[in-house]
Amino acid sequence: MRRKAAPQRSAGLIVAVAALAALGVAYYVQDVVGLYPCPLCLAERWPYRIVILLGLLAAIPGRLLARVILALAVLALLGDAAIAFVHVGVEYHWWESPLPECNGILNAGAPLPLTPAKPCDEPTFLIPHLPVSMAAMNFLYAAAFALALASYVATKPRRIR
Repeated sequence: MRRKAAPQRSAGLIVAVAALAALGVAYYVQDVVGLYPCPLCLAERWPYRIVILLGLLAAIPGRLLARVILALAVLALLGDAAIAFVHVGVEYHWWESPLPECNGILNAGAPLPLTPAKPCDEPTFLIPHLPVSMAAMNFLYAAAFALALASYVATKPRRIR
């Protein structure tokens, strides 16, 4: 008789795969399509790397610890949504970028980048004729991902027979 996988193990793997998919799209657009990221775009990728690690960690331990780890993943996703929201605001000129590299300021003693960075206030539209930038798409994805994961973490765990 085959044993069912624990729900938290499946949830952890699903979370890791969903975060990996977001990173995969970003790297595909960068390396295959040829749309180079700005410094804010690069900052938006870090929370997904953290979520991948947390998702894989949540697949290992017991039920309670897995839920705590997945709650940390929710916080990382909310952090990504916040970075993406700041990026959308920079694209729409609501405010200046908090990163000096986006404003054309180089740090003293820092080497010049190998490839010229795309300006942070210039939106990148992935889908032609759809006026939603990649930063806005990332904001929507991260917010929806965080909401779905938070609702999973908040539900009472069922006992496995």
